[in-house]
Amino acid sequence: MNIRFLIAAVALAPALAFAQQPGRALHEMHRLHRDSKAYIKLLEDPKRDAYQKPHEVLHALELKDGEIIADIGAGSGYFALHLAQHVGENGRVYAVDINPDMILHLNRRIRDLKLKNVFTLLADPDDPLLPERSVDRFFFCDSWHHIENHSKYLALMKKIIKPGGQIVMIDFHKKELPVGPPLKMKIAREDVIKQMESNGFRLTSEHKFLPYQYFLVFALKTK
Repeated sequence: MNIRFLIAAVALAPALAFAQQPGRALHEMHRLHRDSKAYIKLLEDPKRDAYQKPHEVLHALELKDGEIIADIGAGSGYFALHLAQHVGENGRVYAVDINPDMILHLNRRIRDLKLKNVFTLLADPDDPLLPERSVDRFFFCDSWHHIENHSKYLALMKKIIKPGGQIVMIDFHKKELPVGPPLKMKIAREDVIKQMESNGFRLTSEHKFLPYQYFLVFALKTK
């Protein structure tokens, strides 16, 4: 099954009712993925803020003016637009997605908000298509579990990230929750850490204020 991970860049879905019916969850997610308007509406649901805590996430990241961030799985721009406010006019946010409908939607938002520091990028499922040494931080929110070829993606990220850069991983805990994807799609926190460490990264910090998600920060291992 080829799940096009960035269509659901922020894999909120299924909604609460779906999550309480595991047998329907995957079917409902796929239906929503095919209906971009419905999925955008779900991603932008104001109720999401209650558990996603975007302001607390951004505060924890301690973003600096002038940073260049790649939001992998930007979707409707939920986090990309928040990130843009914190990197300043000298910074840049690459909103990366593989769904043309999401890119078109986000392009409209960028135009309407007159943003100068957000750039959309229609990418491949296994390649963000960013130049080497071009990014200070990779930001994944509920999208890593959709990427099929993790080893290839991590190898590319090593080339793209600048020295001293960070990889931020936010994703749902591997247990039954009232929000998020079906259990079988999730990746456990411990497995993400093992995967990153075996591919040349190290865990540098962890934040535990999100109720349903782990929030891990990695950096390249130094020799």
